[in-house]
Order: sequence, then C-alpha cells, then structure tokens
Amino acid sequence: MKLILTADVDPLGKRGDVVDVADGYARNFLLPKQKAMRANEGALQQAEAIREARIEAERKAKETAENIATQLVGSRVVLAAQAGDEGQLYGSVGVADIVEGVKRFTGIELERGQIEIGTPIKAIGLHEIQIKAHPEVEFPLTLDIIPAS
Repeated sequence: MKLILTADVDPLGKRGDVVDVADGYARNFLLPKQKAMRANEGALQQAEAIREARIEAERKAKETAENIATQLVGSRVVLAAQAGDEGQLYGSVGVADIVEGVKRFTGIELERGQIEIGTPIKAIGLHEIQIKAHPEVEFPLTLDIIPAS
C-alpha cells in the first residue's frame, strides 16, 4: 500500500516521504495512529510541499548550529563554583550551570540536550565538554571552573 508519512517513523522514513508498506502494517498501525495517510494525487502534492518545508527547516537548523559552533569553538567559558581548599567542589557543575554560564559569558543560548558532560564536574580547573548543536555539528568547549569568592 502506498502511503505518505505525516510523522517521522523509524526506520521507515521522515515526515512527507512516500513509502510502500504492507497492507496490514498500514491498516493496523500507521493509519490508526495517524502517522500516515493514503497516497492520492492531491495528497502527493501536499507531501511534496511538506518534504520541501522539512528539508528547508533542516538546512536552517544546520546553518544555525554551524554559526554557534564557529562562535564557540576555541573559546573558554569561565564558571565560578563553591569549592573547598583542595579544589574539590561542594557540589558539582551540571548541565543547567553550563547553559547559564555560556549564556552569560557569550550571549549564546544552548539547550540542555545539546551538552554532553560525560562524568559530573567536581573539581576546579579546565574541563572539556562536547556540544552537539545538530546531529552533524559537534564540537568541544573548554570550561574553566574557578572557586567562587
């Protein structure tokens, strides 16, 4: 059965794609859950418009991520945290702290899901984290954790 996807369905395809699936899969899953619609002439034109809009949105998202990467690569973000005499933090620096620090230090707003820390940051000093601004745009960012006065 030929269908047009109205939502992303892994591993079948993305929104706006025209797919050919088994009748049972279409009747029992895709159509009742409104993840697809039957392909007819008018719907195919609508699917083409949806697909073009999706491609344009993905291009803009990647372009925005590349702009963020060019602004942040090579920069160092300084964060102050409460620490003991030996350099151990009283708590840890989390993703929310990093988002706030990057916004304050550079003016760039990152989302929490874009930051990959690995292990919690619990000591002062330099720490390298990964920023995944887009599935195809990933770059390192250096954090300088200093003791708060």
